[in-house]
Amino acid sequence: MQENTAEPLREIIRAENVRKTFTLSRKQRALEKNPSGRKIALDGLSFTGYEGEIYGLLGPNGAGKTTMLRILSTLIRPDAGDAFIAGHSVVKEPEKVRSSIGFLTSELKLEDFFTPAYLFGFFGKLHGMSDGALAARREELFSRFGISDFAEVKVGDLSTGMKQKVSIAISIIHDPSVIIFDEPTNGLDVLTAKVVTDFLEEMKAQGKSIIVSTHIFSLVEKLCDRVGIIIGGRMAAEGTLAEVSCGKSLEDAFFDIYKRTVTGV
Repeated sequence: MQENTAEPLREIIRAENVRKTFTLSRKQRALEKNPSGRKIALDGLSFTGYEGEIYGLLGPNGAGKTTMLRILSTLIRPDAGDAFIAGHSVVKEPEKVRSSIGFLTSELKLEDFFTPAYLFGFFGKLHGMSDGALAARREELFSRFGISDFAEVKVGDLSTGMKQKVSIAISIIHDPSVIIFDEPTNGLDVLTAKVVTDFLEEMKAQGKSIIVSTHIFSLVEKLCDRVGIIIGGRMAAEGTLAEVSCGKSLEDAFFDIYKRTVTGV
């Protein structure tokens, strides 16, 4: 009998019983018919992501996906629980977490007045990069994403797709080991969406650890090694695509899980 010598997967991302509640505005209370004024975004969420894999958080709008990614990115703090990136606590060691992650979101707004070249240099300096390292990284990424011809064009004059490419280049300027991407193809045309998915697959091939949130089944099926289905701020199902789907399409499996979770049937 041959001994199994495969190395165990290295844990890179871990959320432990994360809880987060928000106070609603008067308008939000009326829209959501929530007189209490408090909304539970995350209700004890836990999951683990491993080195060199793409982990997908799948769920409907309002499930808590973006909140979780913002906590992982140290943009907001959990009310309870903790999360870890490469062993560093987002609560106790946010600076160390920020140095190892790249956070990308479709909501990232670049200042219209500045050019990609200026913004790239500005953020590179924030990361403490030398002039030589910054120039080499700019050449690499601007060439990779087709930004070079637009380097001195004001952001306000760029297409939506080009703005997204610039956002990606800026977010990974420091070559992070962990990439956190909220709704990676949301609002993009098919050509730019292909650039983004190819980029994520390329980063995985380089051994990066990636977590994405989405509500698009086909994106999870194309990219993700494992998936966690979030419903109402809780983890309703987690595992490989085969484990979660149980022989069905991911879409059919999702709605079965959603029905059981919401109705208890």
